[in-house]
Amino acid sequence: MVSWECRKLVPKLRLGTQVREALLRRQESEAELPDVWSQAELGTEDYREQIMSHTLHLQADISIRRGQVRRRDFLKCIPAAALAAGAVSWQDAMIASAADLRRQGKACILLWMQGGPSQFETFSPLAGHANGGETKAIQTAASGIEISENLPETAKSMEHLCLIRSMTSKEGSHPRASYLMHTGYLPTATVKYPTLGSIVAKEIGDLAAELPSFVRIGVNRFGDSAGLLGIDYDPFIVQRAGSPPENTALATTELRYQRRLNLLTRLEAEFANRGGKQEVSDHQKVYAQAAKMITSPRMATFDLEKEPQKARDAYGSGPFGQGCLLARRLVEAGVTFVEVNLGNWDTHQDNFARSRALCGQLDQPLAALLGDLKQRGLLDSTLVVWTGEFGRTPRINPRGGRDHYPRAFSAALAGGGVKGGQVIGQLDAGGESVKDRPVGVADLFRTICHGLSIDAAKENMSSIGRPIKIVDGGEVVREVFG
Repeated sequence: MVSWECRKLVPKLRLGTQVREALLRRQESEAELPDVWSQAELGTEDYREQIMSHTLHLQADISIRRGQVRRRDFLKCIPAAALAAGAVSWQDAMIASAADLRRQGKACILLWMQGGPSQFETFSPLAGHANGGETKAIQTAASGIEISENLPETAKSMEHLCLIRSMTSKEGSHPRASYLMHTGYLPTATVKYPTLGSIVAKEIGDLAAELPSFVRIGVNRFGDSAGLLGIDYDPFIVQRAGSPPENTALATTELRYQRRLNLLTRLEAEFANRGGKQEVSDHQKVYAQAAKMITSPRMATFDLEKEPQKARDAYGSGPFGQGCLLARRLVEAGVTFVEVNLGNWDTHQDNFARSRALCGQLDQPLAALLGDLKQRGLLDSTLVVWTGEFGRTPRINPRGGRDHYPRAFSAALAGGGVKGGQVIGQLDAGGESVKDRPVGVADLFRTICHGLSIDAAKENMSSIGRPIKIVDGGEVVREVFG
C-alpha cells in the first residue's frame, strides 16, 4: 500500500503523466486510508510534531530523492500490468531486474590481505625449489592440488575454492596497487574511481534497506571510496568486529532524536539557500542513512554475542575470525558487499615466521566461513574473493624476507557459481613468471562482475562529464565457473 505521506506529495512530484495517473488510480482503488491519515487531519500541534518526525524513510513504499520518486521504490507501488501497458520505461524494467537480483540474495565477501601476501606461503608453494624456502606443501581435499602447510583447515575446504595462480600486474607500490585491486583503475588526479564494494552496492544493493549495502570491517590504509558514484555508496566502517559500531547508540528517546534531526534540517536549509545546496544534500543523506540504521532492530546483526558459542569458536576469537563471522551475519541479513581486512602481509623481513603467524589468523576463519555459508545455503549466492594488492618475490632477500612482486601472484574465489577444487594458471618452476593462462586485474574484475550478474561494460558519468566503464578491458575467466 502506498504510504500516506507519499499520497500528500504525489501532486507535487515531477512524475510523467502516465506514471502519476497509474499511482492515483492505485490510490483510488484502496478501500481505506491508514489510521494516521485521519489523525493528521486533526492538526493538533503535538501530533504535527510527531508527524514531522516521521520523515520519508528509504524503506517506505516510495522514497524521494532530489524531489522525485525513486523508480526502484515506485515499482513496488504499481501493478505489474503497468509495465505491459507501457506506463513504465525500459530503464524502469532494468531497475526491476536489479530488484530481482536483490531478492535472489546475491552478495560478495572480499577477504582483503593488506600488504601483499606471499603466494608461496599461501596458495602456490614451491616445494623442492630453492625459492620455496622452508615452506612445505600439503595435499588438499581436492585431488592433485597442494597448498602451503600453513593452511591445513583451508586445505580441507579446497572443494569450494578455485585458485588463480597466474594473477599478474605491473604495480608494485602499495597505494597504487591497492587502489588498482580495489577499483580496477590506476589513480588519477581528475577521476575518483569507485571501489569494488561501492560498484556492487550500486548495481545490486538496496538503498532502501535498513543496513548499509557495503560494510568494511577493519582498517583500509589507503581509504578508497565510492568516488564518482557519490556518498550513497561509501562503505560503512566497522573498526573491529565484536564491538558495536561507533556512534550508533541513541543518547535519548527515538522521538526526541527525530525532532533533533528535523531541527538540524531546518538549520541547514539557510546554508543550502546561500550556495551550500550540494554539501547540505550530502550531509543529510549521511544523517538519513545513519538514522535509519541505528533505529532499526537489524542493528542486532552486529552483535556477535547473539551467535551460539559453538559458532563463535568455529571462527576463532581473533579480529579476522570475528570479522568473517560478522560478514556471514551481514550477508544473511541482506547486506550486499562485505570487506574483511587482514594485515600486515608486508614481509620484507622474517617472511616465514610472519607469514606462518598471519596464516594462523587466516586459516580457521576462512574454512569456517566457507563451511558456514554452505551449511546455511548461502554459498551458491555469495561470491567469496581472497586477494591482496600483489605477491612477494620468489627470491628471498638477505633479511629472510620477500619483497613486492606484482608480476605473478595468487587469488582465490569460492561460491557464487564458482567451480571449486580447481587451479587456473601456472607459474614457471621458480615462480618468477606466469607460464600459462595469465589473468590481469581487469580480467578478475570482469569475472567478479559476471559472478554477480553485473554488466561490467556499464558506464557511470564522472564529475567532468566523462563516461567511465565499470571495468575497462579484460575478459571473464570462464573456467572459474566451469
